[in-house]
Amino acid sequence: MSALSPAQKGPIAWMAGNSVAANLLMIVCLIGGLILGSHIKQEVFPEFDMDMVSVSVSYPGASPEEVEKGILLPIEEAVQGLDGVDDITSSAGEGSGSVTVEIVEGANIQRLSQDIQSEVDRITSFPDDAEEPSVTIVSRKREVVSIALHGDQTPWVLREVAEDLRDRLIQDPEITQVELAGVRDFEISIEVSQENLRRYNLTTAEVADRIDRASVDLPGGGVKTSGGEILVRVKERKDYGREFGKIPIITTNDGTNVLLEDIAVINDGFEDSNVFATFDGQPAVMIDVYRIGNQTPIEVADATKNNIEIFRQILPKGLSLNVVKDRSNVYKQRLNLLLTNGYMGLGLVFLCLALFLEARLAFWVSLGIPISFLGSLLLLPGLGVTINMISLFAFIITLGIVVDDAIVVGENVYNYHQQGMSFQDAAIRGAREIAMPVIFSVLTNIVTFMPMYFIPGIMGKIFRQIPLVVISVFAISLVESLLILPAHLGHQRDRNRHGITKWMHDRQQRFSHWFVHAVKTKYGPFLDMTLRYRYITIALGFAILLVTIGYVKSGRMGMTMFPKIEADYAKVTAVLPYGTAVEKTKAVQKILVDAAQEVANENGGDALITGIFSKIVNGGSESEIR
Repeated sequence: MSALSPAQKGPIAWMAGNSVAANLLMIVCLIGGLILGSHIKQEVFPEFDMDMVSVSVSYPGASPEEVEKGILLPIEEAVQGLDGVDDITSSAGEGSGSVTVEIVEGANIQRLSQDIQSEVDRITSFPDDAEEPSVTIVSRKREVVSIALHGDQTPWVLREVAEDLRDRLIQDPEITQVELAGVRDFEISIEVSQENLRRYNLTTAEVADRIDRASVDLPGGGVKTSGGEILVRVKERKDYGREFGKIPIITTNDGTNVLLEDIAVINDGFEDSNVFATFDGQPAVMIDVYRIGNQTPIEVADATKNNIEIFRQILPKGLSLNVVKDRSNVYKQRLNLLLTNGYMGLGLVFLCLALFLEARLAFWVSLGIPISFLGSLLLLPGLGVTINMISLFAFIITLGIVVDDAIVVGENVYNYHQQGMSFQDAAIRGAREIAMPVIFSVLTNIVTFMPMYFIPGIMGKIFRQIPLVVISVFAISLVESLLILPAHLGHQRDRNRHGITKWMHDRQQRFSHWFVHAVKTKYGPFLDMTLRYRYITIALGFAILLVTIGYVKSGRMGMTMFPKIEADYAKVTAVLPYGTAVEKTKAVQKILVDAAQEVANENGGDALITGIFSKIVNGGSESEIR
């Protein structure tokens, strides 16, 4: 066996001479990427830890100032000296307050949460009426769809229908978490008049104690019998007002019972809180559907909409269902944008290369786009990257850069073949000659995006996916251009063309030769002149740089972290002073809703908006036009 020549050694030459290995590698990238990509988690926004611990305390009937002095300040003093605390933010409202503790980057949030719980438990200066503090690690729920159930019905009917819809949605295998928003909690109120207390020689504490002892659900252990063990349980839990009404409060010597309903007014209703929601001016309840685990936004949204269509058929008269928010639409739009740009990029690369070089070369170079994108899906799950708005944006960024190295390699191979080399020799020499510049070009692109990986805080967790996607795509693109592409280009054969293919090839070659001639006769002399007068060229470039820097520094070009874009909804919030009556808040709410409806009518009416959602929380009014 004769020894291999230096030109036939190395990985590039070996791959160029072994098309089977190159095709297997290509199939792994394409088919493997499709299979593994179908199992990558899909979400609207990347999932990450907030690195925050929240301490919330309810203090019924207290003003914000009382909450601040009696609740928030003691908590701040207790937790500010703990290791790992970076920042503390407090918020006081009517009847409640919260303290948010942001931890230092890299600190153990579980341990810090336990330390905060211990410090809060040691506080003894809380007001007597304050409830037990709640310490939780802040998490972000991944909401997909929000549904408004509205109509001219009582709050009780709205709540019952909303719970029926929630139960139906949860039964769907594609939906796991559904919550109600803009509703008040159930409450059974028992009112005993002072006159009845005196008549029966009772106190409110005695009545409350007898109610408590008559409404229990406790395990009583087990009794072993010859037939087995029998579990004993006291099941006297009461859930409705009529059940509480049958509780005996007084039993006389002759066996006569005085029931709770004989001395008290019992109402099944809702807690007394200033929480009201409306949609298009009608009482409303919001049903929020969330994505959990590996569920995709599109699957959750489609399942929700299908259930809504079925549920509309059994809705009570006077009630309606509207989808207020659907975040899967944003996800679909970004995914469609990527696919559309991918098709356009693939077509433009093919047409340009087919016009300036050759159709077969254009095909193999264009194939680098799907190979790089699908091949990167083999790496992304191991890097913790999901398919979301940020990673899709990163794919769109790389779309215009990913085939640059393949174009350079393909053009160099084409040039050597035009000089008379065989396809295989041209592929080996062309790829090997340009390999070092291509590698450094890809490394330069990677280094450009790497600083985004080291951005600290929550923003860093969001933007970290961009460099991971870019590096994965560029790495696969480099492998494709230096190992797969030369094998495809090297196994081509010169062939005789006939008919329409010969006519098209001749016209393409004529244009290609004209373009090469124009480069040599027009661009070449201009390049020689710039090199001959290099100091003038450098001075002109430096002058343009100074003008650009001066324009930026002049303030005429603004600087903003995120560009201002129009949202899909308009929002207005009115904050009223503490103690404002609910009737006045409702009057302000009506003014906001009427103004929103007037603006909508002036700009297209129902064709422009989905609806107007409004809610009142603790005296403040908030309206959204969608």
